[in-house]
Amino acid sequence: MSHNSFGHLFRVTTWGESHGPAIGCVVDGCPPGIPLTPADIQRDLDRRRPGQSRFTTQRREPDQVKILSGVFEDETTPGPVTTGTPICLMIENLDQRSKDYSDIKDSYRPGHADYTYSAKYGVRDYRGGGRSSARETAMRVAAGAIARKVIAEMRIRGALVQIGPHHIDRKNWDWEEVDNNPFFCPDKAAAAKWADYLDGIRKAGSSIGAVVEIIAENVPAGLGAPVYGKLDQDIAAALMSINAVKGVEVGAGFAAAALTGEENADEIRLDEAGKPVFLSNHAGGILGGISSGQPIVARFVVKPTSSILTPRRTITRQNQEIEIMTKGRHDPCVGIRAVPVGEAMMALVLADHYLRHRAQIGCAD
Repeated sequence: MSHNSFGHLFRVTTWGESHGPAIGCVVDGCPPGIPLTPADIQRDLDRRRPGQSRFTTQRREPDQVKILSGVFEDETTPGPVTTGTPICLMIENLDQRSKDYSDIKDSYRPGHADYTYSAKYGVRDYRGGGRSSARETAMRVAAGAIARKVIAEMRIRGALVQIGPHHIDRKNWDWEEVDNNPFFCPDKAAAAKWADYLDGIRKAGSSIGAVVEIIAENVPAGLGAPVYGKLDQDIAAALMSINAVKGVEVGAGFAAAALTGEENADEIRLDEAGKPVFLSNHAGGILGGISSGQPIVARFVVKPTSSILTPRRTITRQNQEIEIMTKGRHDPCVGIRAVPVGEAMMALVLADHYLRHRAQIGCAD
């Protein structure tokens, strides 16, 4: 299996399976001299960690990260700092229940990657989805925490803006509210309604999809490159690589199809200091594949969790037609825990493009 690495100058390779002894990643290309401790990474991991509410999988994983290489500390450093060499991170898997999958080891679960992995490789780890499990995203979040330190002046935040057919009211958007509810929801009133709605979905043994919005602020103008190195191209690829994501949009996205040219074009004026000011942000902070200095806004759609209690028709590895019901511990809405994952992927892309820009042009303003 190839294609387990992401990025160019700031490059991440993840490894491990859902029910293996551990998962991990190697971060290559991190500049030296950046203070880094496990606590710096743990903060982000704790936001993604399973089992923190009744609305996520009840798999109990502490997700305690270990830094195995790439940092150094002695009397000349202010604490542990990066050395510029590969940083290896590891998290042990402690709450696997492989027996939950023994009854379906020969069956292809509808909506999962069981059939496609088997068709491609001829062998698959059926325990929790193996390599295709969203368990792998813990290491993306860990790597993203390091990326954030590379681009410390940029601010990356995410929020859940829709569950099923239920949208937030953008007039109620409050970033302070995001960490006050189990949904990463910026709308307090919507979060209360979502709780009742998702309780019904969960008790029915079903699942539902969601939309996540990621906003990056204080991004300097000039990141990205024309044609094949576009910033929005890499952001879209990064977000699409997250498990269960089925669509990505930047700025106005698909809604731009309903806008006129006059409505869609972000007009520009000068502020008192003579710097450009955009009067709107339909472009999502990116023009021609290059950041404009405006906030970068991206959204992605997460499909409903495929593991549900309702019997579904499928086939087995032996080409038998059967019905299957997936038991075990699963997220009724996997989009909830995708919020910190989306933030991490945005951080990885911006850190990579920041270093690429610095290598070609010089320091970004």
